[in-house]
Amino acid sequence: MVQKLTQEQLISHLNMPIFKIISEEADNLNRECYVVGGFVRDIFLNCPSKDIDCVTVGSGIELAEKVAERLKREGKKAYLNVFRNFGTAQVKYKGVEVEFVGARKESYSHDSRKPIVEDGTLEDDQNRRDLTINDMAICLNKARFGELVDPYHGLDDLEAGLIRTPLNPDITFSDDPLRMLRAIRFACRFGFKIVPDTFEAIARNRERIKIISAERIIDELTKIMKCRKPSVGWALLQRCGLLQIIFPELQALSGIETKEGRGHKDNFVHTITVLDNLCRAQEERKLNELNEEKSEELFDKQLYLRWAAIFHDLGKAKVKHWDDKLGWTFHNHDYVGMRMVQPIFRRLKLPMGAEMKFVEKMVGMHMRPINLADEGITDSAIRRVMFEAGEDTDCLMTLCEADITSKIPEKVRRFLENFKIVRQKMAEIQEKDDIRLMKLPVDGNEIMERYHLSPSREVGTLREAEKEAILDGQFSSTDREAALAFLDNLAHEIGVL
Repeated sequence: MVQKLTQEQLISHLNMPIFKIISEEADNLNRECYVVGGFVRDIFLNCPSKDIDCVTVGSGIELAEKVAERLKREGKKAYLNVFRNFGTAQVKYKGVEVEFVGARKESYSHDSRKPIVEDGTLEDDQNRRDLTINDMAICLNKARFGELVDPYHGLDDLEAGLIRTPLNPDITFSDDPLRMLRAIRFACRFGFKIVPDTFEAIARNRERIKIISAERIIDELTKIMKCRKPSVGWALLQRCGLLQIIFPELQALSGIETKEGRGHKDNFVHTITVLDNLCRAQEERKLNELNEEKSEELFDKQLYLRWAAIFHDLGKAKVKHWDDKLGWTFHNHDYVGMRMVQPIFRRLKLPMGAEMKFVEKMVGMHMRPINLADEGITDSAIRRVMFEAGEDTDCLMTLCEADITSKIPEKVRRFLENFKIVRQKMAEIQEKDDIRLMKLPVDGNEIMERYHLSPSREVGTLREAEKEAILDGQFSSTDREAALAFLDNLAHEIGVL
């Protein structure tokens, strides 16, 4: 809900001490100064922010230095970072970050998003911005403190829920193609509509995205993935043609092929539906707070579970096959998809460490619980899934539950009921013997010592048999005596005892 605010009400949103200091130091320098961009937008959306961007007509670095000096003179802790190559500076004070930049006008060459920058007026600075909703400014000078400067009616667009560019969208997007992804990201974040001429310009200029680095692109995609309903962003990327350029493997899932009157589901639509299902489950079950509860986790597992949802069916485009008896089949798409994770992560500049391994695991295993629901549930099968998924068992089950997208309500109900039974069995098994953290009661070193073996195939055979016996429920991972009896018997059978 957009707030209608008077100038007096806007002033009340600028009651942080830092704004008074900026105002006074800007006046001392006889400089126009404005707070701009997302901070202003979020005031009207009633979403308080501590990331503040200030534009001054003149040197942003000089104003930042004056503000930092003033804070230090008054005995306050303030940190100044200057980025002279970019003409910007940052002041950090009491958990607030203020970015200072001089007003500028920009011109671009066709093969680069790096502009030729010249000093400019506030009008020049507002002309170069990406979207009208990010183009509002509030004056900080004493004589006009709290006055809104909104030449492109960004507030009207905010109230109407519209995404558009301040100037000609073809020029805006051609100059800096990253703005196309930002337009889609803000449409996704706020649930706004991109106006037709702006969206058509994105489609016309989509090839320009090729001059943008993979790092900048993945930053925008990650922000889309963190939205409440990220399918909106992915659908827009697909509609305008950017998806084919950025993520062709996902685009390859789009569409329905029909043969002999039989079609398969649109696997792109299915994928983004699974993603939204997953996000809803995370919100309902508060899984997105997991990292706060488990500080030992090295990465945002819930974000990468969302990426696993995007990746989970990528293999289907490669394995799709028509069978005269069965119709369309996608055999082994989980394995093929798992093999696709690493090269795509590398190309997209996603993290290649634990995050990538986690997504590989989720993609490679996502059919396992579904098969349990299909084929009947046994303790042995559940133990194996829990052992292989380990501490990520709950993440795997959440992904699998999100993967049920049939249009037949009874089918969805039946699968989800089966998954409830699976979860219940998992809880019972975990209570008896936490199989996810299972360690063999007799490890490889002890096997070699007990049977006078050097590292060999026989050692591997004994260890694997011990593991399988535990997973089959013959004895628990804490029953050392039973494990030794089992190993002695097997060692005798294979001739090493």
